[in-house]
Amino acid sequence: MLIKQIMEVFDVLDSSTVTGKSVEEYLRSIKADANIEVYALKGPKGESTDMVKVRIPGTKGKMSGGEAPTIGLLGRLGGIGARPEMIGFVSDGDGALAAIAIAAKLLDMQNKGDYLEGDVFVSTQICPHAPTAPHKPVPFMGSPVEMSQVNREEVSPDLDAILSVDTTKGNRVINTRGFAISPTVKEGWILRTSEDLLEKMQITTGRLPYVFPLTMQDITPYGNDVYHLNSVLQPCTATDAPVVGVAITAEVMVPGCATGATHFADVEEAARFMLEVAKDFGRGELKFYDEEEYARLQKLYGSMKHLQTLGKED
Repeated sequence: MLIKQIMEVFDVLDSSTVTGKSVEEYLRSIKADANIEVYALKGPKGESTDMVKVRIPGTKGKMSGGEAPTIGLLGRLGGIGARPEMIGFVSDGDGALAAIAIAAKLLDMQNKGDYLEGDVFVSTQICPHAPTAPHKPVPFMGSPVEMSQVNREEVSPDLDAILSVDTTKGNRVINTRGFAISPTVKEGWILRTSEDLLEKMQITTGRLPYVFPLTMQDITPYGNDVYHLNSVLQPCTATDAPVVGVAITAEVMVPGCATGATHFADVEEAARFMLEVAKDFGRGELKFYDEEEYARLQKLYGSMKHLQTLGKED
């Protein structure tokens, strides 16, 4: 269970003065020699956010000279706060809360002698003063930086698969409390939902799995002036690796800038699912997609990589 970590991380993040260094200090209080990188990322308008990256080596991972696959666990958001408009931790921050809690749990596991086989890369951003942005049916949280900037920082060729966790409550297409996963997205293709991930979701939640719908628009980059559900699938625009969105959800529409809307049990469930996926993926026992079927699709219909670009106006 990660509820202890969720509560501790929430206490760190729910502050007007929180920074990436605050998060680093918390994580180092768990494991002093943890591989943590924190730095400011500046947006085009001069505003900035703090990037937090945690690299957790596996016993057979690439960082140790092995060949076990590496998974990226990315916490997506605009910001953890919308001050001065809103006071306190906002709903949009749940992705960061989940990601940092997973990092804390993995470091604690290593202290106790439990190591995963594959490397795990955890990353998110920390901004307690993010802007809000108009969006229907409810306002979006804005961001001090561009999504393409975050992608460049978080998405690398080292990652063999990505789980992207993001609050996804401002819509009418997901109507359940807890979390839902997306079909696998790879190089512009929306593929079949992974049976391995569905089974892992059933095991960790004790319920039937929820899968949220995707449109072609949702897997294109921000900046092309078309509607996106939110940023949960944006990593898929910057990698050849398979990407699955983990959406923290609600039965009703909740604005990303709403405070008092974080449900620890829901965030913990999503984070625990991601941790269990990381365990099995590093062992080579879990697949995000069927390689043979993907190759067949490409042979029959060609590449869809143009959907990872901003497209052409002509």
